[in-house]
Amino acid sequence: MSADDLIDEAAAADVSGWNFDWLTGRATEERPPWGYARLLAARLSEAESALDLDTGGGEVVAAAPAFPPRMVVTEGWPPNAERARRLLTPRGAEVVEVPQGDPLPFPDASFDLVTSRHPVRPDWTETARVLKPGGTYFAQHVGPASVIELSEWFLGPLPRDRDFRDPERETAAAREAGLHIVDLRTARCRIEFLDVGAVVYILRKCVWWVPEFSVDRYREALHRMDAHIRARGAFVTHSTRTLIEAAR
Repeated sequence: MSADDLIDEAAAADVSGWNFDWLTGRATEERPPWGYARLLAARLSEAESALDLDTGGGEVVAAAPAFPPRMVVTEGWPPNAERARRLLTPRGAEVVEVPQGDPLPFPDASFDLVTSRHPVRPDWTETARVLKPGGTYFAQHVGPASVIELSEWFLGPLPRDRDFRDPERETAAAREAGLHIVDLRTARCRIEFLDVGAVVYILRKCVWWVPEFSVDRYREALHRMDAHIRARGAFVTHSTRTLIEAAR
């Protein structure tokens, strides 16, 4: 396929939810060594009440074979929230739409487990508030300068110290909110994009990587990306991840 054919195909693809099956055979991502989905499933099977924040389309939570007696998820983007309802409501979970940055609409000490995979921006004060005494926050966060090589292809040089993603600053904020850090791990993982369509798809889905991305705006850069991939076999970037467990 030509560069324009690949670009236009990806521009028309459905990017709702948090499933990446469209990228099968078109991109690869090394996973962190700890296996978050497996660890999350084990935590959910032992909890009495759990809250998953920024759940996307609910796909990560849905992979758990067992839910606690009370399972609640939040999501701020209506299309994802609707997808999560279709996926999780039949299993007894409650889906609550919470706009990004708003307080959580739950009483103090509501949950013994709060989880999240790639929260947009953790609100430690709210997390600590809704946790029961002795409760646990267990999450995988995006780390600092994640996929910066891809972002810089389109945006030019960017600051390398994205402070709000730094695990040391995150843990300091968690402690300030009254949480105790139980576990903290970091990983840097290789990502390969095997055609330019995969790049278009991911930038439409992860819109914060290149803010205001559009095919029309960046078609010239996409053509350069296509030439790069055809010459080298892939475009390589790296994700950074933090596994964090904190207790109230």
